Amino acid sequence: MQIRNIAIIAHVDHGKTTLVDQLLKQSGTFRANQLVAERVMDSNDLEKERGITILAKPTSVVWKDTRINIVDTPGHADFGGEVERILSMVDGVVVLVDSAEGPLPQTKFVTGKALRLGLRPIVLINKIDRSDARPDEVLNEVFDLFAALDANEEQLDFPILYASGKQGWAVTDINDPRETLAPLFDLILDHVPQPSVINDTDQPFTMLATTLESDPFLGRILTGRIQSGIARQNAPVKSLRAGGELLEQGRLSKLLAFRGIERVPVEEASAGDIVAIAGLTTATVADTICALDVAEPLKAQPIDPPTLAMTFSINDSPLAGTEGSKVQSRVIRDRLMREAEGNVALKITDTPGGDSFEVAGRGELQLGILIEQMRREGFELSISRPRVLFKEEGGQRLEPIEEVVIDVDDEFTGVVVEKISIRKGELKEMRPSGGGKTRLVFHCPSRGLIGYHGEFLTDTRGTGLMNRLFHAYSPYKGQIPGRRNGVLISNAAGESVAYALWNLEDRGPMFIDPGVKVYEGMIIGEHTRDNDLEVNPLKGKQLTNIRTTSKDEAIRLTPPRKMSLEQAIAYLGDDELVEVTPKSIRLRKRYLDSNERKRMSRAAESA
Repeated sequence: MQIRNIAIIAHVDHGKTTLVDQLLKQSGTFRANQLVAERVMDSNDLEKERGITILAKPTSVVWKDTRINIVDTPGHADFGGEVERILSMVDGVVVLVDSAEGPLPQTKFVTGKALRLGLRPIVLINKIDRSDARPDEVLNEVFDLFAALDANEEQLDFPILYASGKQGWAVTDINDPRETLAPLFDLILDHVPQPSVINDTDQPFTMLATTLESDPFLGRILTGRIQSGIARQNAPVKSLRAGGELLEQGRLSKLLAFRGIERVPVEEASAGDIVAIAGLTTATVADTICALDVAEPLKAQPIDPPTLAMTFSINDSPLAGTEGSKVQSRVIRDRLMREAEGNVALKITDTPGGDSFEVAGRGELQLGILIEQMRREGFELSISRPRVLFKEEGGQRLEPIEEVVIDVDDEFTGVVVEKISIRKGELKEMRPSGGGKTRLVFHCPSRGLIGYHGEFLTDTRGTGLMNRLFHAYSPYKGQIPGRRNGVLISNAAGESVAYALWNLEDRGPMFIDPGVKVYEGMIIGEHTRDNDLEVNPLKGKQLTNIRTTSKDEAIRLTPPRKMSLEQAIAYLGDDELVEVTPKSIRLRKRYLDSNERKRMSRAAESA
């Protein structure tokens, strides 16, 4: 059977996973009466909850006696490392673009990677059924994007399809009858070349591992495309590092091929097919799995370096160990190291003392997803404020700059430009994008954008769209103002009292309900002024034995501001931490004792 390997790449929420749903249905992968979940490729719990793709996942369909291996990729820039790895597995890409929004930052980022690898794209303008669709303008924007990314003449001569992934049709001309996705299937067979592999069966087996996962029964499962030879179950293999160093030897205890959304055990698989293998104990992403007589490893694609770091440390608050089961630094370290093995965009560094670890990644969302996964597994952690990773070059300090693309209603452009200018952002482009909206493009320091998204949604009444992508390292832009308000800090330990919180409401909005366990140094609310204030949330009403005819006033509390994990991380000051447990997310000061906080503050000022 002939094989085609393709990746579907696009910006977040442009419809990749929904399109894959329809490709699976129309190729006959599912039975006629089979109950199939929406966005079947988003199998992870967090992917289902958030409606985004986090992990790149292969699937396969059969069309006209040809097996098409399809890789569904994440659309958020923070998970770009997932996309960079899998591009080495495929021979063509379908670039999916929203017919109204046009190509956005992640489209640019991933398409640039694909073009540099020499992959020929198919452009699919999706969501043609939108009322605000502008296909002709979007097509021109795609062409301009390809030209800006130095696409060669063959890549610029790309085929175009107009489609609705949700309704399940694609057409070559916008006026053609809209029936099925057959034009897309046929175009993949005609336009995407056969796998660029060595088909000689006498050649030894080689495969580059591109994704890693763990299975409770099979152990480490490595997925990749067979580059040469034939993989056979129980065949002896070895793994080589990128430099040619021998890592280990073993056997292919399990060989799994992708058939629809299932992974099916097979006895053998030939060059060009995408398979998952088990049987090795230390091999990881970017290692070469090969026959014993192979000496040279396969070349792996370099991954862009991380730009943001956070400190993960043990939870040392007075409530430590009351809600989670995994609290020791050793257990936290093992979990982080396992994550770094499979997620090549993460970098884990031990810090002096051994109680904390620096975790560097692409962005706040990527690190927030990792923290959320860990808390669901029973971990307790203390998380620091995100900080950007600077570089020194030629005696000059460089910082990461991001390209920020914002779509807002015309009336909100002024406040957005003002807020990003305060954060040292430079306006690069401003143009109407139709429907009473304006598109703004900024180049802004990454550290200026930490914590800005919530404020941006408030300023634009929840109607604005903001997309970010790493642009380049640039000279340090100077001081950027941080959070303006101070916080209300508990000066006692116990359970919060409604009467005390009611009396504190004049000081600022609360973060906690009555009857919640608090401790000294825990942040319970935001101060209306710019300084921190220590308060007592345990103070009850003084009772006497004197009878009065007047009734007590009913205590009516304003509902507290409950923060999600990402909001809490974005809210943090430099001297604050987020305490994360399976049941709670609490804000606290780094130093719980007020005298120690003052001492450290004086030391910082004198330094």
